[in-house]
Amino acid sequence: MARLQEFYRAIVVPRLREDLKIENAMQVPRITKITINMGVGEPLRPQGDGRRCRDLTKISGQKPLITKSRKGDRILQAACGTCRGREG
Repeated sequence: MARLQEFYRAIVVPRLREDLKIENAMQVPRITKITINMGVGEPLRPQGDGRRCRDLTKISGQKPLITKSRKGDRILQAACGTCRGREG
């Protein structure tokens, strides 16, 4: 999340201040949490061929949470991860 945070502070915040005519930098919205979701149509296992799990782990820095669908006749799974950073 460090690169995204640097990009946000260096490029996005000045543009928002200019476009929205905000005088105080503390009034600009902050990024506090980013949620990553990946829908998977076939069974997903953390062990074995967990290529997708490894990819989400690299992106988010955490082991993804694997969920099963609640509706429908087929078994569908999804994986999600959350990136949180320091406030400020």
